[in-house]
Amino acid sequence: MNDENNFELSLLFPKFSSLFDDVEHKSLSPLSFLREFEHYWLLEVDLPLVSKKDIQVTFDENTINVQAKLKKIYSQENLGQIAKFEYFKKSILLPRNIDTKKTTAKFQKGRLEIKIQKKVTGKKIKIE
Repeated sequence: MNDENNFELSLLFPKFSSLFDDVEHKSLSPLSFLREFEHYWLLEVDLPLVSKKDIQVTFDENTINVQAKLKKIYSQENLGQIAKFEYFKKSILLPRNIDTKKTTAKFQKGRLEIKIQKKVTGKKIKIE
């Protein structure tokens, strides 16, 4: 279905995507990847067809929440039913040792990268 208010995305696994999407709240679950490094976590979230100004990132204790409004309504047909989506939404539980005050984010070419610093605990002792 294509008109000026709707667009179609070719999903790799369309049958599985509906397991994570929220039809009632018109939100899709974006692909994401969380990697751990020595001093920080790096969360990458794919947000195609989104403007930087329409992205919100928030923390709730040790959960990071990403929400973004799509530029156009996305429609998906499944078993004769049409679902329309307007947002990407994702919540990810993080370890407790994070420093939310030092978190940074950048959005480029449809990908949001969030660098979440780890809290420094203890003191490293130099051995001579």
